[in-house]
Amino acid sequence: MKSDVSLRRIDPREVPVVGELIRDTMRASYPVVYPPRAVEFFLHYQSDDSIARRTESGIVIVAERDGEIVATGSLIGSEITGVFVRVDLQRKKLGSLVMDRLEACAAESGQDHVELSVSLPSRRFYEERGYRITGPARIDVGQGQVLEYWEGDKPLGGIMGSAPEGRAVNPYSRK
Repeated sequence: MKSDVSLRRIDPREVPVVGELIRDTMRASYPVVYPPRAVEFFLHYQSDDSIARRTESGIVIVAERDGEIVATGSLIGSEITGVFVRVDLQRKKLGSLVMDRLEACAAESGQDHVELSVSLPSRRFYEERGYRITGPARIDVGQGQVLEYWEGDKPLGGIMGSAPEGRAVNPYSRK
């Protein structure tokens, strides 16, 4: 699978395609672990406008196979966000490819660590990649529903890759 996938920066005209990939993945994965208002919160923060802002203030990577975008992820300063793999291609190392590139970009830009917000379905993936869970977090999304997640980080130690540009705030982060 990995050999037939290429990684590159997003073309801003591809934002709607990436947005649909992200939201389709959320709609398939998140309702089994999050209440409905939390899913809506996630969908809102992964709007096309949010993705477009990331392309302007950081770097958005896409993984492409046979001319189709199948995975994505973003780096804004030292924060990784918006890492998603098409549902039918999960557990085939595409997320790791995207993460490897984002971590390399962060290291080359001078970051000594990366941080991210860890959703309930992705905790195992990030822990297996060496991320340390730094604490639980939660957002009250109304009507008695809560979006629970964790904050995580990872030291980089000499990873090299392509440098990102700029910095913005992860919409999930409460920092």
